[in-house]
Amino acid sequence: MFTYHFGACSCQKVKLYKPLITVSLTLDTIMASTICFILWVVFVTDTVWTRSVRQVYEASDPEDWTMHDFDCPRECFCPPSFPTALYCENRGLKEIPAIPSRIWYLYLENNLIETIPEKPFENATQLRWINLNKNKITNYGIEKGALSQLKKLLFLFLEDNELEEVPSPLPRSLEQLQLARNKVSRIPQGTFSNLENLTLLDLQHNKLLDNAFQRDTFKGLKNLMQLNMAKNALRNMPPRLPANTMQLFLDNNSIEGIPENYFNVIPKVAFLRLNHNKLSDAGLPSSGFNVSSILDLQLSHNQLTKVPKISAHLQHLYLDHNKIRNVNVSVICPSTPTTLPVEDSFSYGPHLRYLRLDGNEIKPPIPMDLMTCFRLLQAVII
Repeated sequence: MFTYHFGACSCQKVKLYKPLITVSLTLDTIMASTICFILWVVFVTDTVWTRSVRQVYEASDPEDWTMHDFDCPRECFCPPSFPTALYCENRGLKEIPAIPSRIWYLYLENNLIETIPEKPFENATQLRWINLNKNKITNYGIEKGALSQLKKLLFLFLEDNELEEVPSPLPRSLEQLQLARNKVSRIPQGTFSNLENLTLLDLQHNKLLDNAFQRDTFKGLKNLMQLNMAKNALRNMPPRLPANTMQLFLDNNSIEGIPENYFNVIPKVAFLRLNHNKLSDAGLPSSGFNVSSILDLQLSHNQLTKVPKISAHLQHLYLDHNKIRNVNVSVICPSTPTTLPVEDSFSYGPHLRYLRLDGNEIKPPIPMDLMTCFRLLQAVII
C-alpha cells in the first residue's frame, strides 16, 4: 500500500509496510486547513447536543435544593454534591424504585429490569435524563403513558434491551432517543409524529427490514439532525427522511442502490456513511454523489468498479475495498470556473483533501492529473 503526501506543488511517495498507518502532515498550510476541518466537524457533530446540554444544565437555584425531599431509595446512591442525580446502576434491580421529585438524572443501566410502569415516576416531574441501557425491557413491559408523562425528558437511553418496536407514546420534549442493539423490526405508524424536538435517533444494530418504513414514518421529525440505522437488514435507502438530516449512517446493511434524486429530500446532509453494503455502479444515481452539501462520504467495502462523480465541496472520500481498477480523473474531477486565476483555484476549486483507495485493483503510481484537479489533496492511500 502506498500513501502519497501532497504539499504546495510537490508530492512524495511513501511505501507503507503496515496496512493502516496514520498519515502525519507537518506543513503549516496543511495543518491549518486540517485543523479548520476538524473544528468544523466537531461543531456540526456537537450541534446535535448543544441545545440539549444547555437545557439540561439550566439547574434550579441551589438555594431551592433545601426545599427538596432528600429521601433516597435504599437500592440507590444519592450523592450530596449532586442532589438532582440518582444512581441505581449495576445493582441487580428487577424493578424501578420510586423516583423522588427532585431528580433530573436517573441512572438505571445494567440491571435486570423488565418493565417500565407509571407509578415509580408519579412524582418525577423534573426528569431530563434516563439511562436504562442493558436491562431486559420489552415493549409489553412499558406501561402506556409511563414515558409520555415525563414532560421535561430530553434524553432516553434504552440500548441493549429486548425491544421489538420503537416504544410509543414518547414525550414531546425528547431530544435524543438511543435504541441501539435491541430487536426492533417495527416502527408503529405515528410513532414520531409529535417528536418535533428530536435531534438524534439511534436505531443501529437492530432487525429493521425495508417493510418497516412507510412514506410518512419520519413525519414530524422536523429537527432531526443525526439518524443512525447501521447494522440492520436494509436493501433499499429509507424513504422520505427528515429535511434537516445532516448525518446519515447506514453502514453494514445490504443496500444495493440509491434512487435518482434521493438527496433532494435531505439537502443538508453533510456526513454520509454507506460502508459494508452492496452498492454497484449500476445502483448509483446518474449524478453519482454530486451533492454540494456532502463533506464526508464513506463507501468502503462495496462493489464499485469506478470512482463515482462527486461534488467540488467534498473533503473526505473513502472508496477502499471495492473493485476499482483505475482512476479516470477526467470523469471524476468536478467542474469549476475556467476563468479563475491560478491562485484562486485553491479557494474555489475542488476541496477534496483525503482520498482512500486501498483494497482495490489499482496499481501505483496514481495519475498526475489527479493532483492538478484536486489541488488541496493532502493524502491518497492506494
